Amino acid sequence: MLTTRYVTGAPNWLDVGTPDLDGAVSFYGGLFGWRFRSAGPEAGGYGFFELDGRIVAGGMRTTEEQGPPSWTVYFQAPDAGAAAKASGEARGGVLVQPMDVMDQGTMAILADRAGVPFGIWQPGQRKGLDVAGETGALCWVELHTADVAAAAAYYRAVLGLETSAVSFPGGSYTCLNPAGEGEEAMFGGVVPLAEDPADTGAGWLPYIAVDDADATVARASELGGSVGMPATDIEGVGRVARLADPYGARFAILRPAPRQG
Repeated sequence: MLTTRYVTGAPNWLDVGTPDLDGAVSFYGGLFGWRFRSAGPEAGGYGFFELDGRIVAGGMRTTEEQGPPSWTVYFQAPDAGAAAKASGEARGGVLVQPMDVMDQGTMAILADRAGVPFGIWQPGQRKGLDVAGETGALCWVELHTADVAAAAAYYRAVLGLETSAVSFPGGSYTCLNPAGEGEEAMFGGVVPLAEDPADTGAGWLPYIAVDDADATVARASELGGSVGMPATDIEGVGRVARLADPYGARFAILRPAPRQG
């Protein structure tokens, strides 16, 4: 599970781009209890979703030219410029060149070999999200891709990520952790599209922890969201569901299984 002990390669930020920021604020407020706070006039409309006064995500209004509504997962890097260079060398791309965000840090948007976008956050004053791995906050991330081996090679080259196989009834799952941190620091996984029964295309999928997956799915529908995969039990993991907000930005929820011992 994710924590706020951010190290190189770990997810440390999350934000949503949407054509209707007020509508998104209403949806996520009704679903997770998040409140929205503007980052100020100098931030160009960007702001923060907060839970009990702690930042759990960012949000901004985007146009059709900037791409479809979506959530973007950011990963920590000590040098955003070096990460952008490494992306090109690893046959990926750079969608947004590294840029300073006031004194908060440096961000970039990269694309992996399959064209999947993701963010880089080089911390300045802002290290990352205030909370992770708790109810109502980011707890896991998952890459859905057609070529697991190619993706693993790319993210190893750019972020130093390590992979390991975890066995489950009926198959295995490729987990991700930061370099040198071991399996105890797993924060996400990789899913081959060919084995994904709820295939919605390649991309990074953020998971938000909840106390009741079924109630959250029902509430999302009431608020105008859609259900890509209904609440489903995964042995040893918990109860998961895949959702989308009213504008099409996809995310998942997880009620973690009780810890053994």
